[in-house]
Amino acid sequence: MPTSLTDQVVVITGAGRGIGLATAGRFAAAGAIVVIGDLDDDVAAKAALEVGGRTVGHVVDVADRASYARFITFAEQQGPIDVLVNNAGIMPLSPLVDEDDAATDRIIDVNLRGVITGTKLVAPGMIARRRGHIINVASAVGRIAVANGATYSASKYAVMGFSEAMESELAPDGVRVSCILPTVVDTELAAGVSAAKGMRAVRPDEVAAAIIGVAHKPRFETWVPAWSKGLFYSMNALPRRVRNTAGHAIGADDALRKIDVDARQDYERRASS
Repeated sequence: MPTSLTDQVVVITGAGRGIGLATAGRFAAAGAIVVIGDLDDDVAAKAALEVGGRTVGHVVDVADRASYARFITFAEQQGPIDVLVNNAGIMPLSPLVDEDDAATDRIIDVNLRGVITGTKLVAPGMIARRRGHIINVASAVGRIAVANGATYSASKYAVMGFSEAMESELAPDGVRVSCILPTVVDTELAAGVSAAKGMRAVRPDEVAAAIIGVAHKPRFETWVPAWSKGLFYSMNALPRRVRNTAGHAIGADDALRKIDVDARQDYERRASS
């Protein structure tokens, strides 16, 4: 039987725009009490007004444990946290040799440490109540590493490994862990990035629909679009040489290398701040 989301407290990081904002709207429509977190307090507040219902917003820097802890304390004023959606993430792109150490640290701190910190902060309460759900927005790049985004790929691979470990660790206490793996999504994060041949960029609301679907019926791994999961596992069964040739044929190996640099300027500037 699907889990009812009515009156559940749902916390979503990086929810001021894009996937997070679309997800907040879906949860609010399902009757949840939604807590939007964003690095910009003004953006979080405006997003909460846009979503409406019993939605509130609060500033959070997931790379800063103290900031994340304050955010969770704020969220708990709405009630015990039932669902945490670790959605905040950044994707600066460049060859590794051109990536400065500050950028490397920032990618790992936001994309990986943020997920770990969020889990540490909410898991004790969920364990005590013997219920809860942690949903981590990873990426198809968390299963398929792509050139020009080595550290980003590494961070998302790590999120997948961490989530698999936490699923086993928390299951005996009644807490579920899930991962969402979108391909290229039509958001600011993917500005200037083209989908592989034969594929299109998915809409933020498609990812949001997958997230709320998992909240209703928990499962560990969900790809968006759904058919991309079969493609990945089919190709992964091939010898590496054949797999690389097939990937090159559809342009997957160049997905993060052949980008529109001008189109990404504003995002790259914001991601580095």
